[in-house]
Amino acid sequence: MHIYDSAKKTKSLFKPINKGKALIYVCGPTVYDDAHLGHARSALAFDLLRRVLTHLGYKVTFVKNFTDIDDKIIKKMNESGKSLDEITSFYTKRYKEDMRAIGVQDADIEPKATQSLKTIIDFTQNLLDKGYAYITSSGVYFDTSKDDKYLSVSHRHVDESDMRSRVEEDEEKKDIKDFALWKFAKKGDMSYPAPFGDGRPGWHIECSAMIKEHLANKCGEYQIDIHGGGADLLFPHHENEAAQTRKESSQEIAKYWMHNGFVTINGEKMSKSLGNSFFLKDILRVYDGEIVRFYLLSTHYRANINFNETDLLQSKKRLDKIYRLKKRIADTQSSPLPDKEFEHEMTQALKDDLNISKALSAIDAMVANANDILDKNPKDNDKKAQFAANIKLINSVLGIGEKEAFSYFHLGVSEEEKIQIETLLKERLDLKAKKEFKKADFIREELAKKGISLMDGIDGTKWEKVDF
Repeated sequence: MHIYDSAKKTKSLFKPINKGKALIYVCGPTVYDDAHLGHARSALAFDLLRRVLTHLGYKVTFVKNFTDIDDKIIKKMNESGKSLDEITSFYTKRYKEDMRAIGVQDADIEPKATQSLKTIIDFTQNLLDKGYAYITSSGVYFDTSKDDKYLSVSHRHVDESDMRSRVEEDEEKKDIKDFALWKFAKKGDMSYPAPFGDGRPGWHIECSAMIKEHLANKCGEYQIDIHGGGADLLFPHHENEAAQTRKESSQEIAKYWMHNGFVTINGEKMSKSLGNSFFLKDILRVYDGEIVRFYLLSTHYRANINFNETDLLQSKKRLDKIYRLKKRIADTQSSPLPDKEFEHEMTQALKDDLNISKALSAIDAMVANANDILDKNPKDNDKKAQFAANIKLINSVLGIGEKEAFSYFHLGVSEEEKIQIETLLKERLDLKAKKEFKKADFIREELAKKGISLMDGIDGTKWEKVDF
């Protein structure tokens, strides 16, 4: 498999530290609010990576952290009067519910900053003991001048004004690039005991500490295979992680760096400060999670997405085709293995830095070919079984196509509306039995105005939602 390494700025052949294994760490959310589309994009990108590597036979260990101590969380505590645990437990639960709704698998390990304090404190003390950190009146800082590889991950050329907007202000710092490993307690702040002074962790150190605690390869040049996250984390977060790990352990934190692109709305980067951040929960009230998943996955993970409903609905039509094929083979048991040619074509595309466009093109071609075959011979059960196996493969690798085919086309219809539709269908059936066909046709027409299409067959009348 080849992946694009953000630090090397080139596509590289994936060669894991340990043969047949893949150690992956992805930066998770700060749990002070509901998940937005940016969170969903990152989670989906690395869920896809994990699924593909698993399909290729790697034993994947996947870690995603939760930042549960942070300035924003403390601010919410002060505003709401709720405890840190009340706030972070609530939003962690909400985040995981939203991610499961879009088919994102739970990580193998999901550490929290507050559960990793001993490792964080020991990590900080080790940097102090080695002379790579120093103490000011506000906290413990990493000395970037002691790392001659600093900025080798992001390759940024930063000026003073840029740095001031991105790092902690402290007049006692030796260099503006230096960053906090540990922040000493202030009034109204959360505080934990530490030998160098009570306080709380800086943002960057938690990920380095968690990788050391849960994943780190103990010998060789690298601790883990792949470190991932959103493109906005490349600097300063990932740059600072790399620097402090390099000096604390004498190892590089990751062999490969992967970053997903932004989600934009009206051409602007997703940002709460811009007031244009779409909460995932709001979208899931209108669109099923699988539709959102398919839409967000349909753009290559490194590219930016300008979210809009027009494109989402267009993307849904592509997903519909998979489910229409699934409807045609609903009465068929899956064959043990998918079509080898189709599996090879889809897999080869995804092995090329998760080339989703080529993978979806292979799926489109398979669906079209399957429909052609079934049009000519609708009772070819061997072919049906193979097409069912193909859809199972798509579900395993892309996380789509798992729903029961007929219920998929009921998405977007409330339970109350379903009862009304079923009542009208029964009334229509009674009218047809009485040969009152005009009245029966009137019911069909009224349902059509509501976006409900009827299909009469030997098994009765089926219905589906044809638009939103």
